[in-house]
Amino acid sequence: MSDTRRASRRDFLKTSSAAFAGAALASGLSVARSAHAAGSGELKVVLIGCGGRGQGAIRDCMNASKITGEKIRLIAVADAFEKKARDAFDRLKKEGDYSSMVDVPDDRVFSGFDCYEKAIAVGPDLVILATSPGFRPIHYQAAIAAGKHVFMEKPCCVDAPGYRSLLETNKAADAKGLKVGVGLQRHHEPRYQETIKRIQDGAIGDLKYLRAYWNGAGVWVRPRRPEQTEMEYQMDNWYYFVWLSGDHICEQHVHNLDVCNWVKGGHPVEANGMGGRQVRRGKDVGHIYDHHFIEFTYDDGTKMFSQCRHIPKCWDSVSEFAHGTKGWADCSGKELHVAGKKQWEFLGERPSAMVQEHADLQKAIRSGEPYNEGHYGADSSFTAVLGRMATYSGQVVKWDDAVAGGPSEMPETYAWDAKPPVLPDESGSYEHAVAMPGIYKAY
Repeated sequence: MSDTRRASRRDFLKTSSAAFAGAALASGLSVARSAHAAGSGELKVVLIGCGGRGQGAIRDCMNASKITGEKIRLIAVADAFEKKARDAFDRLKKEGDYSSMVDVPDDRVFSGFDCYEKAIAVGPDLVILATSPGFRPIHYQAAIAAGKHVFMEKPCCVDAPGYRSLLETNKAADAKGLKVGVGLQRHHEPRYQETIKRIQDGAIGDLKYLRAYWNGAGVWVRPRRPEQTEMEYQMDNWYYFVWLSGDHICEQHVHNLDVCNWVKGGHPVEANGMGGRQVRRGKDVGHIYDHHFIEFTYDDGTKMFSQCRHIPKCWDSVSEFAHGTKGWADCSGKELHVAGKKQWEFLGERPSAMVQEHADLQKAIRSGEPYNEGHYGADSSFTAVLGRMATYSGQVVKWDDAVAGGPSEMPETYAWDAKPPVLPDESGSYEHAVAMPGIYKAY
């Protein structure tokens, strides 16, 4: 890796805060207008984070232009790893459906921990953020400070300081009139929209409780390569380290938690849970859990029961359910029951929600209408963090206490030869770092 720059977390935040102060002098309206090349019929985009989801997000953005009529031009790609940035650019350039939208010269392929700053500086209208989630608050803050519209993948944070940063950045985006999309795509699916509207309109009576699931066999593993530093290895195998992914409750289950928050119109106020590791063994699976169960409580006492599991040959489900005094509903529109009988199911169109979320963002940028999904993106992301705090600690964890006192999971220094927050023991194992309920402190 050519990047040898060393920067602390404090330096990142200090630099971005200074940029905020200067940018705040401009009016929100003027920033929003300048952030889209008005009259040019073109939306200039940069992609920060070029892994599988990043490549998917830029394709979704380009496909959305067929709906909106927007002219998309990708002008820069950036990733901590140079190879990932170049591979993403090469693939897009060779694909007939996308190659005409790619205008990325060699000097706009950026890598290293500061690649996001370089990409934002080339003058895009829209910044797509798709790195590992731990970096999301830092990158989001920088993009909004620079006056750019943003699409960011979920989850939006992995810890309490990250959540607090999101809240401040959301305020800045609103003040500037900037548009923000978040990759919680169920909000853009007609089947969810219609079902949740029916639930909120009383179709199943007064809400009693909710259920949410993301149970499956698990995801990829990337073994260590001999030439990698510890930081390079963890950044590559990011799913298995809390500072990068937040644990799978944050990285995946956030979708289902978000749906339940949507039904309730707010976030839980406390969580109580349990979890652990039964099948995650070996040197390449970091220190995250493989199962979580949480009882969330909302401010009116309503409960949400949440499961997420990465264990093969078990019951699998990715779903959300609402139960009321008159009946129950699958929130995805598969069925709605009243008095023991199926009363309704969604039979309408099912467009690609991952394309539609980009189309809706592009329409908002063009029209200038208020649009900031960062608010529920932040709350749903921290709902997942709250659940992790509860399962790791074995304690009842309060939302306000967690927000105020939850620790940072991020490194003090960002460099390829720097030490990540968790290090392996002499045998290369991370088992010693697995959170032990009753010992781990949530805050």
